[in-house]
Amino acid sequence: MTYEGSSIDPSRPSIARVYDYLLGGKDNYAVDREIGDVFKRDLPGSVAIAFANRAALTRAVGEIVRTTDIRQFIDLGSGLPTADNVHQVAQRHDPDTRVVYVDIDPQVLVHGRALLEKDDRTRVVAVDVRDPEAIRTHPDTRDMIDFTRPVAVVFSAILHHVNDDEDPAGIVRYWRESVPSGSYFFVSHFRSGNNPETQEAEKVLQQTFGRGRWRTDAEIASLLDGLEILDPGIVPAPLWRPDQTETPWNNSGERQLTVWEHLIAAALARKP
Repeated sequence: MTYEGSSIDPSRPSIARVYDYLLGGKDNYAVDREIGDVFKRDLPGSVAIAFANRAALTRAVGEIVRTTDIRQFIDLGSGLPTADNVHQVAQRHDPDTRVVYVDIDPQVLVHGRALLEKDDRTRVVAVDVRDPEAIRTHPDTRDMIDFTRPVAVVFSAILHHVNDDEDPAGIVRYWRESVPSGSYFFVSHFRSGNNPETQEAEKVLQQTFGRGRWRTDAEIASLLDGLEILDPGIVPAPLWRPDQTETPWNNSGERQLTVWEHLIAAALARKP
């Protein structure tokens, strides 16, 4: 991970920039494209993971704003701005929704702040996801988020970059204990498939960034201990409350997934 205060290094790959490249973005360097091309070339179909994850996040944010009174979000490990960022999706439903983005990748910070400088309902906080206390007490977070009211906490494709010895469950627990009843948690996470595709993708991630932990559905559920996991539970991201106009669907009305789409899970949970 890159820490606040460090400069952008085009010679070292960035998780955020590789993800940007896989989504078709342009905020990346040759070293990021080299890693992304490993997935495209050697693991054909893996790009679907990035798109499935982004689509599930978009649906979840819209669902939260449409069906609850929550109008404040904390997006942890937000990555580079792309189409349909959390604040854009939420503010389409209610322009007064406030969003705090959290990341420490220097390029994310530069682009995020440039994008959001004219939006007085958003902030970009440069604090490590593994330091939740520093995030919660940051002046920008305190300025934007009222912790006496329910909050939506977003862990989109970030917890699988937190190793077991860094206590990902403790990070989620901190936020669960810091927000009031009625708060929502969205989590998407690389999902163990016990197949060659999972093993090879995990190997590439670990060799490139020195971290990355695929987890089973049971392990993902344990991260959400103390929260009520809402329907349809922990499922492959394309199956999380899908848009029924999407294809392909079979004659029974079931979405047909590729092996890659099974490797990213999504879930929405509520604090009782």
